[in-house]
Amino acid sequence: MDNTIIMKPQNIPKSRMWISLFVILLGQFVVSIDLTVLNIALPEITRELQPSSDQLLWIIDIYSLVLAGFLVAASSLSDRIGRKKILLTGFLVFGIGSVMVLFVNGPEHLIAIRGFLGIGGAMIMPVTISMVRSIFTDAKERAFAVAAWSAISAVGIAVGPLIGGFLLEHFEWHSAFLVNVPLVGIALAMGI
Repeated sequence: MDNTIIMKPQNIPKSRMWISLFVILLGQFVVSIDLTVLNIALPEITRELQPSSDQLLWIIDIYSLVLAGFLVAASSLSDRIGRKKILLTGFLVFGIGSVMVLFVNGPEHLIAIRGFLGIGGAMIMPVTISMVRSIFTDAKERAFAVAAWSAISAVGIAVGPLIGGFLLEHFEWHSAFLVNVPLVGIALAMGI
């Protein structure tokens, strides 16, 4: 493999390393909360969109199926064209998909949007962990960064229903998706 494709950062200032870690963790958090945030919104989605039982299962499962299905391809693509480009593109896809929920007028549209979000998640998730490995060359710093990445994944999955519940108490079900927009906006701006 050509060494110019995968470059390891050399002499990155510590402040940039920790800012990079924040962006990486924010991206991983968004992907993680989206695995569970929707579960609380299902009764309201069912009332409004009236999906069949099959469509309801697709609404729930399509995100994780697409995310898992595209992980290897997104990872390989990031090695070829650059991790940062794929990560930022993933943030953009995730943000666009989250806003598209405002235009849903049927269960099929919501299934398609969840699938689109899965593609964005697949672009974010593998790149975040590979960036941790390439940015943090010191063993202790890398161990801390990997531990933080693992912890934020678990926290995101755990707080997804709490965030969803809070949002649904005050807003419509669309807010379970719109919560992603400011998070990926911050990550995209800081990532650039």
